[in-house]
Amino acid sequence: MRRIINSTFVTIDGVIKDPQDWPSLDATDDTDAQTEVLAACDGVLFGRHTYDGFASVWQGRSGDPYTDKMNAVSKYVVSTTMDKADWANSTVIGGDVPAEIARLKDGPGGDIVQYGFGRLSHTLMEHGLLDELRLWVHPFFFGRAGGDGLLFRAGTRAMFEVNETKTYASGVVLLSYRLKPEAARS
Repeated sequence: MRRIINSTFVTIDGVIKDPQDWPSLDATDDTDAQTEVLAACDGVLFGRHTYDGFASVWQGRSGDPYTDKMNAVSKYVVSTTMDKADWANSTVIGGDVPAEIARLKDGPGGDIVQYGFGRLSHTLMEHGLLDELRLWVHPFFFGRAGGDGLLFRAGTRAMFEVNETKTYASGVVLLSYRLKPEAARS
């Protein structure tokens, strides 16, 4: 069975929105680690807004392992408003999202990485479909975000167990957790 691995950048104060606007770090080693995450997967899962952001940056670019893999890999975008996705190798998932993603997980292939942490992530947790959560904690308070710009949102509960921790030279700390499937969710 394929696993879904969420990979999300977050600041110490819980901001997840617009990481391209955050202070620059010397992030060579954590950039290499992000490339390894993507290289180990053969699918990428997005919510609509994250898909739009990624497509606008990566579509049509080439020349490095991350960019080339991102453009070549199968991409799945969850949306109730899109009929089709223009980025190569993209498929729109609508309708019964949990059932469609469960079928995707049961199908052939390797793991699927999910970027962003919004409604889709909460739906995955609620239905026991998110297998691993990787939080790339950046060493600063950003101080500007609210609502959808924060990791925390009222609603879904899930229990995780520590899988791995790693500190990078940039100061970024990777906190990797596995979902405890038997834990209560609501």
